[in-house]
Amino acid sequence: MDFESLITTTQHYLGLIATTQVAIQLSIIILSLLLARLLHYRWVHYLDLTIKETREHRLRRITLRGTQRLVFPFATLLLVMTGRAILEQFGGAAPLLDIVVPLMLSLAAIRLTFYSLRMVLRPGPALKAWESVVSTLVWVVVALHLLGLLPGVLDALDGIAITVGTTRVSLLSTMKLLLSIGLFLILALWLSKLIERVVSRAGNLSPGMRVGLTKFSKFFLLTLAMLIALNSVGIDLTALTVFGGALGVGLGFGLQRIASNFISGFILIFDRSIRPGDTITIGGSFGWVQELRARYVVIRDRDGVETLIPNENLITTEVINWSHSDPDVRIKLPVSIGYDDDPEQAMATMIEAALEHPRVLKDPPPVSRLISFGDSGIELQLRIWINDPQNGVGNVRSDLNLEIWRRFKTQQITIPYPQRDLHIRSGHVSASSE
Repeated sequence: MDFESLITTTQHYLGLIATTQVAIQLSIIILSLLLARLLHYRWVHYLDLTIKETREHRLRRITLRGTQRLVFPFATLLLVMTGRAILEQFGGAAPLLDIVVPLMLSLAAIRLTFYSLRMVLRPGPALKAWESVVSTLVWVVVALHLLGLLPGVLDALDGIAITVGTTRVSLLSTMKLLLSIGLFLILALWLSKLIERVVSRAGNLSPGMRVGLTKFSKFFLLTLAMLIALNSVGIDLTALTVFGGALGVGLGFGLQRIASNFISGFILIFDRSIRPGDTITIGGSFGWVQELRARYVVIRDRDGVETLIPNENLITTEVINWSHSDPDVRIKLPVSIGYDDDPEQAMATMIEAALEHPRVLKDPPPVSRLISFGDSGIELQLRIWINDPQNGVGNVRSDLNLEIWRRFKTQQITIPYPQRDLHIRSGHVSASSE
């Protein structure tokens, strides 16, 4: 065998060894993924049984749900590291396994981060979609870094650029800007949620003040996050003054109503004219203030229907607040009796009926007044006070009217109906008029 044949044979066997090493590593990766997935399914089944038994332990339930998202990446990581250790004992290299280890660590970190965000932010399809996008992006960056291709990719992205005036905008700088904005906005939302929880526990603050502090802190943190994100990628904030002025003009004309509702919301909060839990009447609608939002107020009526009223309407139109400064409310009930009945007896009966109602206040006491002498009967009026208008006003009227009718019927006091007397005068009709 000549020297060239020996070299050719050696290269052939080295190629076989390299191919075998790759096949072994791929087998270890696939087997680790299958075993980790099986372990994940078993853990989920165990959690479903355990969490049903520990519904009252919220902290334990949250912890168990958090481990559910970490079982798969950590189990895969442990199995891959075990396979790599065994492979290295036999003198084999494991470049593919060296790539899988940081990928699994990054997956575990991403899942833990987004699980924490689910506890702070409102979970939904958008958060799940962002989790998939961020996971893919981090995986690609880690893989490119391990393969030594990341600097070249970054240079290629930076080479794709356009010049706007004197500013060079590249694809890389745009991606950095979007990433910075996303990270700082998430941090701002997390801080605002934390402030909301702290403020909600402050018993010395009124509900309106709690809402005001929460909304102001959220608006301030989001604005600050945007400014910090823009500054972090090298954008000169002083250059945005002209754009900000143009945007202000656009808001003044195109978004005037939205801006008006937004500002009106802060006015309602800080002057404390409308607060959560107040009972109000606006435009003939009666209901309870459920929530103060940035653009509107949520009013829930007695039928369970929620109406969204723009904040501007509550500022510019007349609003009856039944519980603004004092929850005590007076209700007037008109009652008519016949001219043949004793008005003093009827008035005493009305007061007795009012005193027996559980929602009618004893102080000030209910009173009855004779208002006028009508065409069909004597017009009386029962005046009562209640201190819980949020429980309804019409139901009190109905209860008292029914009780008064029952007592009048027992005491033979009549409630007149409209009547007219028709007087027919006798006479002769002339023939000419016919």
